[in-house]
Amino acid sequence: MYADVLYPAEKPAFYRLLREQLEKYAAFESDKWAALSNFSSVLKIAFPRANWAGFYLVSGGELVLGPFQGRPAVTRIARGAGVCGTAWREGASQVVEDVECFAGHIACDCASHSEIVVPLRRPDGEIWGVLDMDSVDVGYFTRDDRAGLEDCVRLLEKFA
Repeated sequence: MYADVLYPAEKPAFYRLLREQLEKYAAFESDKWAALSNFSSVLKIAFPRANWAGFYLVSGGELVLGPFQGRPAVTRIARGAGVCGTAWREGASQVVEDVECFAGHIACDCASHSEIVVPLRRPDGEIWGVLDMDSVDVGYFTRDDRAGLEDCVRLLEKFA
């Protein structure tokens, strides 16, 4: 059962609480789809200015839409295409302050102005998907969010 949470404004405290929440959903779940669904829901709630939070999973040489919260989205993304495909190709998180300035951005929702994408890795380092979040605000996601979300997605390694 989900209980409303008041998230602290300070990033270290925010991420301690967020990780604690997400850990409970990962620790007691054995099904990847269920865990990813709850992760996307919690992330959408925790980031009030996010208009999309979800996952794309590697399948057949492309990223395929997985569980998410938000408006309908592009279902398949090629390696290197858009912010998600770039994160997959480069093997590194992407923080995009203004998506209008990102060459090749794939627009799913015209209300989105910033984006963060974090690779999901197997224990051996291979990427099996990405966490993708969009916001209605330019510059919403920061380096602190990058580090915090990179830590949080490690909880998903067991589902790789």
